[in-house]
Amino acid sequence: KEKIKAELDLASKVQMDMLPEAQEIFSKQEQIMLSAKMTAAKGVGGDFYDFFLIDDDHLAFMVSDVSGKGIPAALFMVMAKTLLMSHTKKTDNPAQAFADTNNSLCDNNKDEMFVTSWMGVLTLSSGELTYVNAGHNAPLLKRKDKDYEYLTEHSGFVLAGMKNLSYQPYTIRLEPGEQLFIYSDGVTEAHNLEGGLYGEQRLQECLNRKDESPKKQIEIVWNEVKEFQGKAEQFDDITMLSLRYLGDGYEKYT
Repeated sequence: KEKIKAELDLASKVQMDMLPEAQEIFSKQEQIMLSAKMTAAKGVGGDFYDFFLIDDDHLAFMVSDVSGKGIPAALFMVMAKTLLMSHTKKTDNPAQAFADTNNSLCDNNKDEMFVTSWMGVLTLSSGELTYVNAGHNAPLLKRKDKDYEYLTEHSGFVLAGMKNLSYQPYTIRLEPGEQLFIYSDGVTEAHNLEGGLYGEQRLQECLNRKDESPKKQIEIVWNEVKEFQGKAEQFDDITMLSLRYLGDGYEKYT
């Protein structure tokens, strides 16, 4: 048992080391503020977030959730994360990156695992955001002088579910100060001892109480979810990513 625990602890550390640190990548980046957090339910998990610069003017960021939990989900997570980064760096079109990743994941997927994922590609100079959803939870967007609202566009099918699928991209433009919150279903499906779910409405109300920086916002949501759960065990992996756009490209170009 001690040997297994030691190996799981090492696997958990390796998995967490694969997730990027915002301060390391964006230390000299003035157009955005970004923060992310992933907490596995069972040492290692299938949730992951990622963000990276495709080039000097395009930032890709995503939150994904692999079916299942534990070691099998963690192994599939590594493959999905690697493929998504590889295909996204070949193109700034997230819909094409999802289509290519989907076909790659479908090959030799004998256990029929799948991945839900939401990814956006942000043009830092102008604030233009192109995003695509593969069966993932709808993120929340705070427009200038407005409350957080869910992005309710139609979602595509999950990744690794069926070959040769296409995905619908959507494009919006972020103005300075606008903020996006992306999460996995471990947040809204967190439950307490009475069987109640944290839910989408509680999440939306939590975000709307006060305008916070991405890092502080994630801390507040995490603490509220933990308080809601009480003594109930964490049932699913919990992942959150918050991004605030600070660039003035929109004002310059319009």
